[in-house]
Amino acid sequence: MTHEPVKLLTIGGSDSGGAAGIQADLKTWTLLGGYGMSVLTAVTAQNSRTVQDVTWMTPQFVQSQLEAVLSDYGATAVKTGFLGRAELVIAVSAMLQKYKPAHIVIDPVLVNHRGQSMFPDVVRQLYLAYLLPLADLVTPNLVETAVLLQTSTIDSYASLRRAATQLHALGAKNILIKGFREGDELVDVLFNGQTFTDFRQPRLQTQNTHGSGDTLSAAICAFLAQGMPLVDAVALAQQFTHRAILRATNWQLGGGHGPLALFSEK
Repeated sequence: MTHEPVKLLTIGGSDSGGAAGIQADLKTWTLLGGYGMSVLTAVTAQNSRTVQDVTWMTPQFVQSQLEAVLSDYGATAVKTGFLGRAELVIAVSAMLQKYKPAHIVIDPVLVNHRGQSMFPDVVRQLYLAYLLPLADLVTPNLVETAVLLQTSTIDSYASLRRAATQLHALGAKNILIKGFREGDELVDVLFNGQTFTDFRQPRLQTQNTHGSGDTLSAAICAFLAQGMPLVDAVALAQQFTHRAILRATNWQLGGGHGPLALFSEK
């Protein structure tokens, strides 16, 4: 008999181009043997070049989706992505506190692909107050880390470690800061309040990385739900994401920032 899959819930935006957001999460979970469910916060009109338009879900509708899924299926692990509005952060936080999934991964989508902050400062404040304390893991990139801490660009390994320590002091249990460039390597740094762990991969020369952050956090979420320790979950998720970027290195599906190759590795 086939074993039941772990149940995984993503809360975020729909990418009409299929590269990022809800679409990337569900593809990742299917490959990793999870049962993926989704709660939409926004529907975007986007492609490999630009986001042309966004339609937001109301807080009431986001709450209704969460109630419908979590009251029946439940979820072993939940990840959040594109939330974007203060009232949505509050609604999501309230429902996560109500249902208390075993694992919560917060991917704080706060900047666009150019590294520009997309939302008013109240969104940052609510992430710190309402989401980070709930999370097993928070996965900002360098720019999102700087936005969360209202600090200057993180341009050294020492400043990255300091930032991780600051985020922990603000209530995050575990922090994975992604994408520090060191020579020919990219370094993701995990901090659990006591120990720093580095995860290194060679840098790949490609523009097809759209959705890589979503893929990484979704893979970590799946591995945690399967019972792996956090360090192992991060290591395997980084390898999974790296291979997906590598397979798509030479793709030209659109005119811009292309997707990862999320399909079976067999």
